[in-house]
Amino acid sequence: MTFWLKLAIGLLCVTTTLAGQNIPPGSTLPVVLNSSLDARKDKPGTKIQGRLKQDVPLPAGAKIKSGSRVSGHIVSVTKPSGSGSRMVLQFDQVENEGKTIPLNVSARAIADSNSIYSAQIPIDAESNYETENQWTMRQVGGDIVNRGRGVVASGNAIVGHYAGAVWAKLAYVSGCPPSEVGNGEQPMWVFSVDACGVYGLRDLKLAGAGDTDPLGQIVLESEKNVDIGGGSGWLLIVNAAPLATH
Repeated sequence: MTFWLKLAIGLLCVTTTLAGQNIPPGSTLPVVLNSSLDARKDKPGTKIQGRLKQDVPLPAGAKIKSGSRVSGHIVSVTKPSGSGSRMVLQFDQVENEGKTIPLNVSARAIADSNSIYSAQIPIDAESNYETENQWTMRQVGGDIVNRGRGVVASGNAIVGHYAGAVWAKLAYVSGCPPSEVGNGEQPMWVFSVDACGVYGLRDLKLAGAGDTDPLGQIVLESEKNVDIGGGSGWLLIVNAAPLATH
């Protein structure tokens, strides 16, 4: 086999591998953020890190594994003043089994660590006599997960299933990414199908989800100080590529 033929085959393999790592637009990435965010202290360029809390499907049966590291950085910060404070951040990449996958994501919902904790404890009085796989849970946003029956309910509708983790179909919510919902059941971790905005974080506003230009830049604002402790939960959505302009 000639050198050039070997090189061509090698490049084809690399291209195939990278193509298989593309995350379909509209996919959810449920992330717990290890980093804290504080407009009083943080600076542009400060790194942020978190971890996926559930497997994320990829094309051709591949997946990004739960526990994979997600990283990003702070783009800009306006420190607290009489008009409050502002922080812009973006998530840049996820590391999966030694490979780095670039990210361009928006934020659909953000919840503080207390809200995340509450969504992981049972709400039924019988839980002391049940195994964890029989518990009934309330998601951030109100959906009910009946682990024993293996179903996820939003109001009177069954919207997903539980099989060691919550899988459900995102509901369309006006003004909340994605603008079109059509990817089937998604990894939801502790979030409801219509979860949107901020939970448990007083005075914090999700002023820009990151689904409009500039894509991927998430804007947080507060009348006081943008301050999110470690252990917050983020339901991220993979953005569609922008349309080419001529």
